[in-house]
Amino acid sequence: MIIGLRCRECKKEFSPSIRYVCDDCFGALDVIYDYDSIHLTKNLLANRENNMWRYKELLPVEPQDSLYSFHSGWTPLIKASKLAKALGLNNLYIKNDSVNPTFSFKDRPAALGVAAALNFGLEAVGCASTGNLAAATAAYAARAGLPCYVVIPSSIEQSKISQAQAYGATIIAVEGTYDDSNRLAAQAGEYYNIGMVNINLRPYYVEGSKTLAFEVAEQLGWDVPDTIVVPTASGAMLNAICRGFEELMEIGFVRNTPATIVAAQASGCNPISRAYKEGKDVIMPIQQPDTIAKSLAIGDPGDGIYVLRRLRNNGLAEDADDDEIIEGCRLLAQTEGIFTEPAGGVAIAVLKKLVEQGKIGKDDKIVCYITGNGLKAPDVLQSILPRPIVVKPELKALSSILLGG
Repeated sequence: MIIGLRCRECKKEFSPSIRYVCDDCFGALDVIYDYDSIHLTKNLLANRENNMWRYKELLPVEPQDSLYSFHSGWTPLIKASKLAKALGLNNLYIKNDSVNPTFSFKDRPAALGVAAALNFGLEAVGCASTGNLAAATAAYAARAGLPCYVVIPSSIEQSKISQAQAYGATIIAVEGTYDDSNRLAAQAGEYYNIGMVNINLRPYYVEGSKTLAFEVAEQLGWDVPDTIVVPTASGAMLNAICRGFEELMEIGFVRNTPATIVAAQASGCNPISRAYKEGKDVIMPIQQPDTIAKSLAIGDPGDGIYVLRRLRNNGLAEDADDDEIIEGCRLLAQTEGIFTEPAGGVAIAVLKKLVEQGKIGKDDKIVCYITGNGLKAPDVLQSILPRPIVVKPELKALSSILLGG
């Protein structure tokens, strides 16, 4: 049961409402629950439908039927034996969130954001986005029958814009970075009373990503991985996943949380990784992100300081350049048959680096989160893939090609 909202900094509490910062100290707000009133059992869960709403007691709002029936979440947890062998590991899993309805993990928070907008009686929704959230918010808005306004940096891949447009969203492209888009969306949400899911509905929105922890634990037979590797942009997903494991421990479903949390960033936009490596306690924004991992190109991460605090306790941060990202995408595709967008390539590349540096043990139980489908950015691998072999329509033309000739 939801009690209200609480400031992460000064701990001031608020009733459930459309607000996202503390009016005393401007700290971020989190949803708080009455855990003593939650009567959830593993047997009860076992009989529920396989989607993210199966954990409704630990989510802030319940969906309308149009959202519930969209089957968001409960994506595969795959034992990645071939990739593990290539990396020198023995116990690697891929949480493949690229198979959600709009093909990224953003379905989870978008579903909560749109559900919250309906709960508060708002007549339109929107978001600031680097691509994936645009598509997810637009799709859930279409399911809910709400207009959707998406504010994006003008550099975003056309394929991601087209997907959101297909769902009926109005796309507003800003001449600037994601952070410029985010500021404009925040102003628009307040002035026009629009539910910007990742801004004025953010406390509810971020709760959707907790289900990435709930599902992994349940799919592992209520066990917890030793290490999790999370592609990191704003830091909201990493924080939410950690909170999810903590809540499972709070209600007695697991006995521990992951021993090592890895924040994986792109080298062209690595404010969290850079602060971690330099031993700093503040995040210095990246003014002009420059990376093929557009979905991770958030130079001023809203939850970055909270990620950094977690990493100081039990975590690691690393980043990968464009060539390493492309190789990560290729390696995952050719070992496990999973085609990921560049953010997934970041996760694989960072995992590879940390194994080579001896910072991750070969026998650790590792879960690597793959957050978006490769069809979101199909051009990324073109530079390294061979051109098609052109032949005449004759069987003999294949003699030197098929099965080694």
